[in-house]
Amino acid sequence: MYSLFAVSALLFIEFHFASVAGFGPRLLPSRIAATGKSTPLVILRDYVDDSGPSDYDTEDLLPEQKEVTVDENEEDALIRDALKRELLLLASVTNRGEYASGDERDIAIDLVAQLEALNPTAQPASNCQGEWDLCLSSTQFFRSSPFFQAIRVVLNDRAMADNAFDLHDRATSMSRVGRVRQTVKSGELESEVDLEVGMMPGIPIRIKGTVVTSAKLAVVSDQKWELQVQNTKVKGSNIPIFNQILEDNLQIELPVGDFYSTVQGSVPVVPMTTLYVDESMRITRDIDDNFFVFTRC
Repeated sequence: MYSLFAVSALLFIEFHFASVAGFGPRLLPSRIAATGKSTPLVILRDYVDDSGPSDYDTEDLLPEQKEVTVDENEEDALIRDALKRELLLLASVTNRGEYASGDERDIAIDLVAQLEALNPTAQPASNCQGEWDLCLSSTQFFRSSPFFQAIRVVLNDRAMADNAFDLHDRATSMSRVGRVRQTVKSGELESEVDLEVGMMPGIPIRIKGTVVTSAKLAVVSDQKWELQVQNTKVKGSNIPIFNQILEDNLQIELPVGDFYSTVQGSVPVVPMTTLYVDESMRITRDIDDNFFVFTRC
């Protein structure tokens, strides 16, 4: 009961604190072609019309338990580069996956799985320091934030969480997500989501701002983080009076971690798994195996 109360209260706060938009499917034509090499498959695309079905079951690419692998074969560097180029191309033509068709989502899943199998970095969870931009997501963009990942853990039910996030997505449909960034430091992760929020239908005025969420970060294995959300705030509004109120006067910051401690007795622990990282790209998965592909800023 307390968990549902906490989730309802946090979603209410987030709705009024800063609206967020995310993932909405729209069919785009696609076609798959392969190199036919014995090395891991590199998929090439020309994006012409093809209504044929996918040639594999995406669930086959998502085992319940994943273990980090380290690819020490120097010749595979060329394969990784080709896979990354293909993934970035797919991200650019689908707006980070937001408008991906079913076939394009399958291709993204395949490319991500191949990259994870060719991970070149030992202990990837310990080698993610720096600033990262979200370039592709298999779910709503806002779910990359520790704020929403904590809500998912509290609900402890994937179907219930998906329904709650879909409702949140629809309720904030007048907003638009811009740049999504993460800064990983020793013991800390900071998430920033740039937003444009419409005042009301028919009025061409949009309020811009950045929702910033900070979380404690503990590396607990070669591939896994445990996050605990601390606080959320808004900064950088494009409306001068709002910006002055937010940054100079009120300095509004929601102590989300304290809220959880008060209502539940503890701050939820969010597991995140990184199975691929190199000098320019990171792939991190959440508790439901949704993936978030980041490129280094």
